[in-house]
Amino acid sequence: MKVAYWPGCVSRGFTPELHGSMAKIAPLLDIELVALDRASCCGAGVIAEHNPELADTLNARTFALAQQAEGTALMMNICSTCQGAQSECQERLDASAEYRAKINETLAADGLTYETGLSNKNFLWLLVEEMGLDELRSRVVRPLTDLRVGPFYGCYIVRPVTRLGIDDAHPRDAYLGQVIEALGGTVTDYAGAHKCCGFPIITMNKDASLKQAGRHLGDAVDAGADCLVTPCPLCHLNLDLQQPLAERVVGRDLGMPVLHLPQLVGLALGVSPSELGLQRHVVKPTSVIDWTTSVVGEVGAPSAGG
Repeated sequence: MKVAYWPGCVSRGFTPELHGSMAKIAPLLDIELVALDRASCCGAGVIAEHNPELADTLNARTFALAQQAEGTALMMNICSTCQGAQSECQERLDASAEYRAKINETLAADGLTYETGLSNKNFLWLLVEEMGLDELRSRVVRPLTDLRVGPFYGCYIVRPVTRLGIDDAHPRDAYLGQVIEALGGTVTDYAGAHKCCGFPIITMNKDASLKQAGRHLGDAVDAGADCLVTPCPLCHLNLDLQQPLAERVVGRDLGMPVLHLPQLVGLALGVSPSELGLQRHVVKPTSVIDWTTSVVGEVGAPSAGG
């Protein structure tokens, strides 16, 4: 499967272990990544609040680059915030030929044009809808046996449901659980799985942001999760990077590892924790989870895994 690949800004900056993990697992899944190196930031919804036309132009440029990528059937991202922001822009662009023509006038200077019909899917959606759970299951070489994983979706990939194509035929708000089970893990249900991590308000009200993150992490701890997994690097920043501060705000120890989705997939595909960059996390998964019992023994002890 050949895809036009948009990793987003955060995965190449604050969370390079996410970008690196995707590069490691793509060949194991027979996914060929055609990187959109010239693409712009999606704006994360912030630009659209102040200047929708600018946000739409930036994203239309990315879509046009994806449409120019030879031999690709669709565009793939690894950031649910990108998915949400780009879906919003694409909805506006596709709704009006006149507006789309106006945006394309700006893109023409770069020899680009955006046409309707582009399919843009988060890696999570691609696993379920393009690869299929049976095929994913067949590629597992190290089942996540007895690993209790709490799914954390974040905001942008689960609402609004109509824009994101969530319906009975495409229950995308349940895909994380399906993938966890396909990898051999056990899904842990808890209250915060579909709630905001708090990242969008961290610069406006840090205490409220950290309280949100701490509450979700505490709920997962109380539900018995060994770790969380998220398709959103911004959620990862608030849940992992800010976790020590969140502990102070909520007044309890948390110690909850938070994995990027490609990392969780990589573990089940036999990639070592160190190759997946687990040592980069603030809450080290290999220091909290006994990988010798939670996952089959080849992973090694915490000292060997990083």
